[in-house]
Formats: sequence, structure tokens, C-alpha cells
Amino acid sequence: MPNKSSLARDQEIASCARGATKGRRLPASRQRWQLHLAALLLLLAARVMAGREKIPLVKFTDITREAGIGFVQENGAYGEKLLPETMGGGVAFFDYDNDGAPDLLFINSCYWPGHIPPGRTQPTMALYHNDGHGHFTEVTKGSGLAVSYYGMGVAVGDYDNDGLEDVLITGVGGNRLFHNEGGGKFREVTREAGVAGSTNDWSTCAAFIDYDNDGKLDLFVGNYIKWSPDIDAGVGYKIDGRTRAYGQPMNFEGAYPRLFHNDGNGHFTDVSAQAGIQIKNPATGVPAAKSLGVAPVDINGDGWMDLIVANDTVPNLVFINQHDGTFKEIGAQSGVAFDSYGNTRGAMGIDAAYFRNDGKLGIGIGNFANEMTALYVQQNSPTNFSDEAITEGVGPDSRRFLKFGLFFFDYDLDGRLDLLTADGHLEQEISKIQASQTYAQPAQLFWNAGDNSGGCFVTVPPAKAGSDLFKPMVGRGSAFADIDGDGDLDVVLTQVGGPPLLLRNDQNLHHHWIRLKLVGTKCNRDAIGAWIKIQLNGQMLSRQVMPTRSYLSQSELPVSIGLGNSTQLDQVEIVWPGGKIQRVENTPIDQTTTITEIP
Repeated sequence: MPNKSSLARDQEIASCARGATKGRRLPASRQRWQLHLAALLLLLAARVMAGREKIPLVKFTDITREAGIGFVQENGAYGEKLLPETMGGGVAFFDYDNDGAPDLLFINSCYWPGHIPPGRTQPTMALYHNDGHGHFTEVTKGSGLAVSYYGMGVAVGDYDNDGLEDVLITGVGGNRLFHNEGGGKFREVTREAGVAGSTNDWSTCAAFIDYDNDGKLDLFVGNYIKWSPDIDAGVGYKIDGRTRAYGQPMNFEGAYPRLFHNDGNGHFTDVSAQAGIQIKNPATGVPAAKSLGVAPVDINGDGWMDLIVANDTVPNLVFINQHDGTFKEIGAQSGVAFDSYGNTRGAMGIDAAYFRNDGKLGIGIGNFANEMTALYVQQNSPTNFSDEAITEGVGPDSRRFLKFGLFFFDYDLDGRLDLLTADGHLEQEISKIQASQTYAQPAQLFWNAGDNSGGCFVTVPPAKAGSDLFKPMVGRGSAFADIDGDGDLDVVLTQVGGPPLLLRNDQNLHHHWIRLKLVGTKCNRDAIGAWIKIQLNGQMLSRQVMPTRSYLSQSELPVSIGLGNSTQLDQVEIVWPGGKIQRVENTPIDQTTTITEIP
């Protein structure tokens, strides 16, 4: 039975459809357009109703406290409304000790200089060890990650191919790199590695990628805006003309992203300028980017990693790898830079996936409040995209919320990728000037119904997923992993100035799955950028090895693929970075399999 709000939405769609054909007599061309719109709206309403009945019952359970997570994010706010206070922070699932269980790292911010509350000390990042059953123990102290600075995001990758996952943390004042020494210890190597950036940087999203296919992970770092407390004070934004509020990004200059090439000796070289990723605003000559999210993905299937960058209030960027250490920016030509009307949006988190299992890449981007989540889908060429958020079912229901974390994952293990967003506003007082908005907001989950003729996604109500997933929070980062070894994907959501939400997936649909961990020998050891392809019920399921997804966050490296009711696979195909294909026979189901690259 649909809930009251969902029923109201259906009635509104139908009302709009009926209204589209009423009124004064219009020109013939306009009448045809109105009739087409009415038919489309009625079709969408019918699909929504039909799809809602098919949503499986999969409960997500809040186990944050039960699992031992006591972290609380500190944004340092003391009344001056400094913009970084609204933006953090990220989270990473990664197996730092190679015991097969994904651990958790929460990125923290800190108190501003001169504003540490009496009796308090500066907060630090928080590292939690997973016992393999979904229970976590904090091990920050003595790990080398008990550091304090105004952190934002995180990237994870084995940059020296020693079999241990290293950690980069982004934040206000640049980046910090930590080498995994083994034994649960990390050592900061920022200066000798050469990846700090500038102390004037406000770094946000980051990704370890091998952009030149030399077998070593390079590093991409997005920067948000040109910012300092003095610049922020000069902007002097007021939410109602009187009350100091968090400034809008259009009032600040943009900032260039950075690309660091891995030299192979523990040192990186900043190649940002020569690589072609520093795009200027043609009208002003200032940096064009205001980056919050990055999706590394081989868009055109040529075996070389490309980059899609989500920008806040300025055009999104699409960098196509030219195979010579440089990139060509084609955001506007590709259709990803703007919305369908040529407008920019407030883009936050991002992910890319073949969510329709039809060979057409999709790019999901979480946008600002009163802007729909974007869902760009490949059209007649690999670099030509169109925003199909409305027809695919995520547009109308996503419009009201302010979306940050966003990723594709198969939560019910049916072989189709679903979509989750973590939501929350920037301004605590927003409801005073916008009655439709709240500071804390519920997450949104969209189930993939598999309708490739249009309308893949259906909004999941609490009755189908449990109320814990939809607890209002000031959502930011998000990530997924199988924390308890049962095959399904669990979720963590972070929030500003509060505790995270760790959600155990309690699905009981008896669907089968495979879980693959890839180990590179010629390519990077993590096999970041590799594709796993399997044939299932006449469809090709393609899944990328890519921890970087969502907003400021990292999901686990092993890839879980739902098989639905299928109990046998004929073949698994691995496309390693660079394009080499390796076929794997007789892959067992319902367990984890490690596949090593054949040299």
C-alpha cells in the first residue's frame, strides 16, 4: 500500500497530465507538445505505481552503537559561519591489515585556531578495526592516523605496490599522505612524497588512479574554492539580509584540481599544468573548477582512465585521456557539464556505472536542494550523454533534497545496480526562509526494477527498507562494504557535527552472489580501474574495481556482484587496466574468490 506522500506524488503527476491538455486554445504545435507531455506524465505515474509493488523487502538496521562506533564529527563551528564547517566529512571502508574484513576510517575536522572550548583537545581522525563479523574496535591511538587538521575527504590505494593500503586525507590547507607500514601502523610521508599541494588549497575529492598505465597509482585531487577566513568574512553572506550565513560558492573564485604522477620511488610529481586539467573560465581567466566529487572511469573503452569531475555551481568537467600523459576536457560537448536546459547545478557526490546492464554508461550526480539528482546516460557515442533522471525514475522524488553522498550498489543482489543518496542541508536555519527545507534530511534509496525501456528506478519507502535508513541526518559522505561476510552490502553514512550511521543489510531473499578480489601483477596491485564482466540471463554485468565514489569517500576494493536466483556462471572476464583480457572459468558462487593477473 503506498504511503500518503507517495500517493500524493502520483496524484500530482496525474493532475499535471490532465492539466496539460486543458485551457485556452493553443497553436497546433503547442497542442501536440502538451498532449505528448500529458501522455509521458501518465505513463510515468503508471510505471511508478507498478514498480512500487515489486520492490523487495530488504531491511537496513542501524547498528552504529552495537557495532562499537563512537565517532562524532567535529566541524569547529563557533558562530562565524565559515564555509568549510558545512562540507565535511568523508569515510573509507578499507582493509588496512589484510585480514579480509573491511575496516573503517572516519575523516574529522577540528576546532578553529583560538576557539578550542575549555577542557577540550583537538579531535582526530578515527580508525576502527573490523573483527570480521561487523563489530569494530577503535584503534586510532598509536596507528599514526591520530592527527588533527581540518580534514575533508579520503582516498585509499597501494601506491607503492607493497600489498598494504595507503591513505591520503584532503582538507583545508592541502593534503596529507600516510604510508601503511604494516602491523596497524601508518607513517606520514606527505613532504617526501610531494603531494601536499598548497597551504592555500581547500582539497576535497581525491582518487588513486593509474592514468598512464605504467602499473603505479597516480593521484588526482580536486580543490573546491579559493578560500580563507578573511575571504569568507569579506563575502559577508546573509541568509535573510540580516543574519550571517554560510556563503554561496558562486561568491568565491574557483580552484584548479591537481594531478600527481607516481615516479615509482615514493615520490610524486605535480603534473597538473602539462596534463591539461587546469581549466580557466574563458570570461574571467580564473580557475573554472569548484570540485567536490570525481568519478574515475574509462568512458570510451580504450583502456585508459578518464575523469568526470562534479563541480558546485559551475560546469562539470569531463577529462578524456589522450594516452600521452594529457587529458582533453569535453564536458560541454559530452552533455555532462550542464542540465538539460544549459544551466549549472550545485553538484556534490558522483558515481558512474552500467546500471542498466545494456552497455550504456550512467553517471549519477547528487545536486543541491530543489535540483534533481542528475543521471546522465550514454547515447549514440561513448562521449555523448543525456540526462535521463526523469524518465529513469530518480528525478522528481530527488528534487527537494540536498544530495551529497551518492553511489550505485546492488543492495538486494538481483544483478541490477540500485542508487542511494545521503542528504542534508547546509544551513541550520533554512526552514525559517524555506518551509519545504530542513537541515537534517532522510537518505533516499532507489530500487532498480530493470525496465530498460525507461523508468529503471523506483523510490523505496520505509515499509520496504526499514525506518533506520531514513533517519533524518545532516548527511555528507557515504560508502558500502560487506562488513560481516554474508555477501550483501552494508552502508555507512556520515554527517556534519554528529555521529555516523552504520547500517547492516539484513536482506533475506536467498539471492546468490560472487565476490571477487583482484590482484594486479603488471597493472597496479589493487587493480584499480579493472572491469569485471559476466554474462547473466542474457545480460552483460560490468562492474569496475573502483573505491572512489560518492562524496569525499571510498568504498571497499573487492567487488560483490548479485546473481539473483542463478546458481551457475559459465565465465568471468577480467579486463585489466590497459585492456588485457583474462577469462576465469568455474568461479564459485556465494564466496570470495581472489583472481591474480596473469603476467
